[in-house]
Amino acid sequence: MSFLLALARKIDALNERVGQAISWVLLLTVFICAGNALVRYTFHVSSNAWLEIQWYLFSAIFLLAAGYTLRRNEHVRIDVVVSRFSRRTQVWIDIVCFILFLLPVVALILVESTPYALESIRNQEMSSNAGGLIVWPVKLLIPVGFALLGLQAISELIKRVGYLRGLVDPSEFERQANDPRQEIEAIKNANQPAKPSEHA
Repeated sequence: MSFLLALARKIDALNERVGQAISWVLLLTVFICAGNALVRYTFHVSSNAWLEIQWYLFSAIFLLAAGYTLRRNEHVRIDVVVSRFSRRTQVWIDIVCFILFLLPVVALILVESTPYALESIRNQEMSSNAGGLIVWPVKLLIPVGFALLGLQAISELIKRVGYLRGLVDPSEFERQANDPRQEIEAIKNANQPAKPSEHA
């Protein structure tokens, strides 16, 4: 079990790094979208390449950050129902849902999307729009994004089994903050200066 927990922590670290990188992609996307709108409405000039790069970047944000979102336990779930159960029951529900739903869907999409992306790479597929971009990078995002999501699902499964065996603290897979007030409180606490030592 110790090997599996070490593997889970490596997967967590990988998706944390990807999530941090994607935050910069989001900032870049905002600048490109604003620039496109400004140029289009001010100078009446447009470019298919710049419009398509927005689509590529949005795809990257949603696909590559899926594993990071699962790592943070921020995916959509029916908290109104699940929150009524004990923590152990919630963990069992997660385990069943990962095994019966999430992992099979990820596997299916990987099986279907990988040949789709490889064919696009092989043909060096280009956009059908005049002045458009190459298409295969955005198609490659599909299997890569779902591979990251699948790895994170395995990590979450390992951690929950570890919790049931008394080896993992629930803070490793519970939400970072349950509601906006907790997030605001956490930010305030992080920004407060350290109290001086009584012996200083």
